[in-house]
Amino acid sequence: MTDTLPERTPMLIGGSEHEAADGRWFPIYESATGAVLSQVPRGGNADIAAATDAALGAAAEWRTMAAAERGRALARIADDLEQQLEPIARLLTRETGNAIRRQSRPEVQSAVDLLRYFAGGAAEVKGETVPLGPGLLNFTTREPLGVVGAMTPWNAPVQLAVVKCAAALATGNTVVLKVSEEAPLAVLAVARLAQQHLPLGALNVVTGFGDEAGAALLTEPRIAKLSFTGSTTIGRLVMGKAAERIVPVSLELGGKGPSIVFPDADDDLTVNGVVDSMRFPRQGQSCTAGSRLLVHASIADSFTAKVAAQVEQLVIGDPLDERTDIGSIINERQFDRVDSFVRDTRERGGRVLTGGARSAGASSGFFYTPTVLADVNPTWPAATDEIFGPVLSAMTWTDEDEAVRMANASSYGLAAYVWSHDIDTALRTADRIEAGWVQVNRGLGQLPGMSYGGIKESGMGREFSIEGAIDGFTSRKTTTVGIRS
Repeated sequence: MTDTLPERTPMLIGGSEHEAADGRWFPIYESATGAVLSQVPRGGNADIAAATDAALGAAAEWRTMAAAERGRALARIADDLEQQLEPIARLLTRETGNAIRRQSRPEVQSAVDLLRYFAGGAAEVKGETVPLGPGLLNFTTREPLGVVGAMTPWNAPVQLAVVKCAAALATGNTVVLKVSEEAPLAVLAVARLAQQHLPLGALNVVTGFGDEAGAALLTEPRIAKLSFTGSTTIGRLVMGKAAERIVPVSLELGGKGPSIVFPDADDDLTVNGVVDSMRFPRQGQSCTAGSRLLVHASIADSFTAKVAAQVEQLVIGDPLDERTDIGSIINERQFDRVDSFVRDTRERGGRVLTGGARSAGASSGFFYTPTVLADVNPTWPAATDEIFGPVLSAMTWTDEDEAVRMANASSYGLAAYVWSHDIDTALRTADRIEAGWVQVNRGLGQLPGMSYGGIKESGMGREFSIEGAIDGFTSRKTTTVGIRS
């Protein structure tokens, strides 16, 4: 694989490349330059139907294959992906604008690790025996749901596509994946590698827009499960469509993560952790971002000054440059949204400690300086809404109960962070926070085997673990046998 891309990149249905049924295409842009990378098919109803046909055609072979053999297929995909890690990371960088050293290369490596994890976990899809009394044998088995309809976003497209597809495939399902219209190319490259090791039609990737291909996937009557990662607004729509057909759904949605700093944590290690948790190297475009900095009033000035100074050391520039820490926001629409929150905070009387503008060195693309806001009122949009950009909003508290109340005063409940050298204080606080994932003195990302997901408006279901895959992609069947004497 080279950096030279074909003028058109087909989608994958039934193990082969396909154009859209109606022949339409649309361009994919390089985020940092605005140049057209390639065109992809503008899929719709007919293409989702064809992909579902292919997935159903592969279902019998895949679901009856020995679990260990399914695991070996995933392991072989991981091996091939590892061999192509660098070119796929470069492609991912070009379409997302994420810095290759800080984000794209680690993201593809994460996909390799996830494939190997689920390869090893495929044989863990087990049932139980339940003693009901003399003369009865009662046992449960786990069965794949069928065809899984998956939808993934643009911010970490390879990782999030792989975690869904690997979990569904490991548990015996086949997949129709509708990939983001903003960043489909790297996912298609990974899917092409996978075709060599899967039955034709086990994994299908359809490109297109949400209101066309996405809407068709939600209403396709043969889809047995919907799995969506994206905004809470679209998540509500997905859940509603699933309810109409009474099919299971898993949702990984938005977040507005609190990052609580106690007085004893006014140090460089915590500063670095807070910067990591904010996901600045992903331009803050992460639902797990600790974007609400809740710092004790006694250290607020000192700590926020250190955070601002650290953020100013981050290098903004060409995302393919190994020196770059922060690349380009995905598109102009998202850039303008980010800037609107900063302008609103200024107008309300908040302070901008650093950042808050287009990068001075950017002649093209959507490079926004990493931003730290201070004196933010907890009721302002910068403190309540998911910005999905490199903007950290700092607020203060004076006692632990107040910190917990502020942390929980959100409709979201995905990720949260607690920083303290007193482990009793840290764990007590973590226990009180309403979130699906709380990290103590750590600000990095998900790892294979971690049960990851949100509560409240951040969604339902768990990913990144075999337990989550079993719960999310299989049904439990109970068989009761009367033993004749």
